Amino acid sequence: MKSKVKYTNEPMGKLRVVDDFLPAPEELVFKEDNVKITMALSKSSVEFFKAEARKHHTSYQAMIRRLVDYYASRHAKRRAVPSDERAKRRSAA
Repeated sequence: MKSKVKYTNEPMGKLRVVDDFLPAPEELVFKEDNVKITMALSKSSVEFFKAEARKHHTSYQAMIRRLVDYYASRHAKRRAVPSDERAKRRSAA
């Protein structure tokens, strides 16, 4: 049997309050709607993602989905610029 812990009434030293940095529960359950598609990829690309997925203990399809989502989100920011502004940028280059 383990020995019992004896608590003392000694000062705790320097204590400080830590800000709550965890996301709210509703932020943890966010799930975007997915659309199933059929897509032909090169064998070497699929083999690459499968090997990487094994290393990181995840699904290769999830890795590809995250890559496409990342690409789309990065390029969607560019589209937010009005088309006449894009035309000005092109002509200035």
